[in-house]
Amino acid sequence: MPSVNVLELAVRGVVVYVALLVALRVFGKREIGQFTVYDLVFILLVANALQPAMTGPDSSVTGGIVLIFALVGANFLVGQLDRVPLIHHLFTPPSSVLIKDGDYVKSTMEREGITEDEVEMAIREHGLEGSKDVRLAELEPDGSISVVAKDSEVAKRRRRVRFIRRP
Repeated sequence: MPSVNVLELAVRGVVVYVALLVALRVFGKREIGQFTVYDLVFILLVANALQPAMTGPDSSVTGGIVLIFALVGANFLVGQLDRVPLIHHLFTPPSSVLIKDGDYVKSTMEREGITEDEVEMAIREHGLEGSKDVRLAELEPDGSISVVAKDSEVAKRRRRVRFIRRP
């Protein structure tokens, strides 16, 4: 039996979940595949630091199961709420222009924490040689970098296609 009230465990878990969502929204745009070693260490430390905030003094299996259901339920609810345009805009940042007509937009790159090397890598992945071949490069909300060539040819892309089921 949990040593903390079951409702309190669920509320603690959901509050920490929402706080972490907000913090990650502020943190920036990166795909999981773009995480650096520093990002991974950060996530592990955050998870370790947040565990006592969710469980308090409880270490029971029942308490863990209550937390799992609370977090899965909160995640499902957030996924459903993400379909509402107002909520979607709160948790999905707009895309950011990194290159316009071959010139880097340094202020955006600094704000987003993107280096020229990272943009150059994306340019090469799109089959182009350098920034002078780019009409537009944008950091998308999911952390990927989209590149449009000056000659407007469709370049080969590595990006996954994501489908959203609509009711």
